[in-house]
Amino acid sequence: MDVKGGNVSQRRTLVHWFRKGLRVHDNPALLQVFEVARAAPQNYSVRAIFLLDPGILDWLQVGANRWRFLQQSLCDLDKQLRELNSRLYVVRGKPVELFPQLFERWHVELLTYESDIEPYAVQRDAAVQKLAAAHQVKVDTYCSHTIYNPEVVMARNLGKAPITYQKFLGIVEKLKLPKVRGRPEKLPEEVQPSEDSLESTDPHVYDCPTLAQLIKRPEELGVNKFPGGETEALRRLEASLRDEQWVASFEKPKTAPNSLEPSTTVLSPYLKFGCLSARLLYQRLQEILARHTKHSKPPVSLVGQLLWREFYYTAAAAEPNFDRMLGNAYCMQIAWQEQPDHLAAWTHGRTGYPFIDAIMRQLRLEGWIHHLARHAVACFLTRGDLWISWEEGQRVFEQLLLDQDWALNAGNWLWLSASAFFHQYFRVYSPVAFGKKTDPTGAYIRKYVPELAKYPANCIFEPWKATLSAQREYGCVLGVDYPQRIVNHDVVHKENIKRMSAAYKVNREVRTGKQEDEEEDDKTSPELTGKRKAKSIKSGVAAKRRR
Repeated sequence: MDVKGGNVSQRRTLVHWFRKGLRVHDNPALLQVFEVARAAPQNYSVRAIFLLDPGILDWLQVGANRWRFLQQSLCDLDKQLRELNSRLYVVRGKPVELFPQLFERWHVELLTYESDIEPYAVQRDAAVQKLAAAHQVKVDTYCSHTIYNPEVVMARNLGKAPITYQKFLGIVEKLKLPKVRGRPEKLPEEVQPSEDSLESTDPHVYDCPTLAQLIKRPEELGVNKFPGGETEALRRLEASLRDEQWVASFEKPKTAPNSLEPSTTVLSPYLKFGCLSARLLYQRLQEILARHTKHSKPPVSLVGQLLWREFYYTAAAAEPNFDRMLGNAYCMQIAWQEQPDHLAAWTHGRTGYPFIDAIMRQLRLEGWIHHLARHAVACFLTRGDLWISWEEGQRVFEQLLLDQDWALNAGNWLWLSASAFFHQYFRVYSPVAFGKKTDPTGAYIRKYVPELAKYPANCIFEPWKATLSAQREYGCVLGVDYPQRIVNHDVVHKENIKRMSAAYKVNREVRTGKQEDEEEDDKTSPELTGKRKAKSIKSGVAAKRRR
């Protein structure tokens, strides 16, 4: 959209650029703009913007449920800002094309935003900062999407990301926690910007998008079980923390992946979009734990879950190829197979394993599934049963999850496929026993795989054990009304363990070879050779002393 036009005012404009942090509480970048404007209201106007690139609306990797969550979040953010005598300006276009026009048109003096680690965002932000410098616009950024700044964590670890959770915990325990900020105070009326020429022609030009404008495939919309926005985020936060004993005793492995209502907080979508501050959640959890001397601890506690998020963000900040196998310093190189039919069956919940299919159908319908359910379907797709690359599963989750976050999605897939961070590849989730343990009656399957609703509990997890006459009696014949299982788990998971063992052996040999090559290269360096000679002499002296 062209935003060229004449001068709207001689006052300078302070701009806050919303990206992920779609909230007004604990938003230091937004707070800075408000504080500068309040200090000299006669000199400044304020515009809080969100840039909507029309090109991404047709991007297939964003599903309809997440577009709805974003649309609701933007509308709620606009409402919050209006209560503070501001509003949200949604500007359509590409950032690198828009900002030069906006800088000139609005006489921008200051641009603030929340920093991001994603490779696309890093590249985009570098370009925007260069444009800002050319237009004499000051840029201030803040790290507020995570509790800890990944760069600071790495600096405390000799410039590298810690690759184990326990190592990460040891580092952040020594870091000072950032202060949680409240909501900004109301802006005075005089900081309201004058209309620009586009607004004078169309007063709705910067309004929030409608669902119809965002969603190109409305038939994909599922249940609106988790509405977007800061208001809902804070409501859900209070509801989740109301039972302090539950918070104190929470252990993730003891929650149910297949309960009919979530057995966890479902705050993850609100953290992903920044509708809820991770720092506020962390502070509230610590306040509760301080009142309960006996409580669970990381990694299984609620605090531990938040710190997993921090761990993956730090690891991802150090590796631009974090979301792919090739070129990823953390990732095992494994010869996965391309099996389009099996991938499609898994994606759409047609594997013939009711527990797996119920999870994938819930994901498509509601946009969220329990973390342990993610474990089950990820293991099934990769090293457990189908031997399909974790990158394929990552792409499906990227499309369907409300809480899809670049670092967390890739990190979890790396872990669950035993490609990085977790290496006990022989521990395979059973697509039958795992779900049966927490839902012995099969209520979860009956809800999301209604074809099997009349199957009794003793075979609803393994419908292939029912005779053909029984299948007819239950109203669901395998191969007709519901798929036959696409693999035999009892056979293939054992074969895949052998494959993983072989892959691990090859990777060890490759890494050993690389290390030897690097050491050989080091020998040609005079500086390093000198250091080795000094070390050798020192070692020889020590050996003589021992003798």
